[in-house]
Formats: sequence, C-alpha cells, structure tokens
Amino acid sequence: MSADHVYNVLFLCTGNSARSILAESILEAEGKGRFRAFSAGSQPKGKIHPWALKTLEALGYRSSGFSSKSWDVFAKPDAPQMDFIFTVCDNAAGEACPVWIGHPATAHWGIEDPAAIEGSELDQGRAFAQAARYLKNRVSLFVNLPLATIDKLALETKLHEIGRIEGSTQGKDGVA
Repeated sequence: MSADHVYNVLFLCTGNSARSILAESILEAEGKGRFRAFSAGSQPKGKIHPWALKTLEALGYRSSGFSSKSWDVFAKPDAPQMDFIFTVCDNAAGEACPVWIGHPATAHWGIEDPAAIEGSELDQGRAFAQAARYLKNRVSLFVNLPLATIDKLALETKLHEIGRIEGSTQGKDGVA
C-alpha cells in the first residue's frame, strides 16, 4: 500500500457501546487523517454507554455522532473495505465473525469491560478512563507502525504484540 493510502479500521465488541466506541474515536483523532475508524458489535446494545461519551469528552476526543450497530453492516457488498479489524472484547474474539471482503489484517486487543463495573460513579469513571488509556496506548503503537513498508507476516506479529501490552485480557480465564 502506498504511503498516502487511508486505512479503514473496524473495532469490534459484543455490545458496541463502550470499548469499540472509545477505540473508534481515539483512532479517528490520533490517526490524523491516515485512518478511517469504524466500530460495530455482534449483539449491539443500540445505545452508547454514557460513561464512554463522558470519557471521550473529558479527554478531548469526539463524543457525539456514534451509533451502536451490528457488524453485519460492514459485511455487506457496499460497505467500506477494511484494512484492519481489531476485537476489543473477549466475547467478540471468540465469536464466528462475518467473512470480511479483502481479508483484512486482524488482531485481538482485549481489555476489561468498563461497562461491567457496577460500583460508584467514581469507580465507573475510573474504569472508563483506564480502558481509554489502554486503547490509546494500543492506537499510538499502531499508528506509528510503518504500514506502507512492513511485510504482512511482520505486520500481523506486531498487531498481535500490541494486543498483549498493559491491560490485556489475553491469558485470563483461558482466553488466548
């Protein structure tokens, strides 16, 4: 791919209400026009978690215009062809995904679900802030990869390594 290619990236989660939304907004900003970010879920909740939007706003990222949608939207013939697909929750990583046109590079970047925290407002805010930090770290590593010059095998290796940095759920509860 050429150096001026704009890469399409899809973040997948089960509910498409928290982690995948955070990742979409963060990549949109950090990618500086080199990436188009999208998100979807296998079983979308139909609404965005309020703490996801509060967290994005507090961090200076776009916090409006998102929708919780099915990943089937991106498996249609007229959908944008993805260059990369990242699962950000363990359930989505283990589910049978649609067949993606163009065989995009994929990796699992699982992190704990901040929406599962049922504590105080402070506890929920901390969980979302932590999830956003972990996702920003992954996105930062990703956008700095030499995508135009790296070979496919090395790229896949790097994408999987990014998924195993701090905050990873890989290796927990038997998830690989």
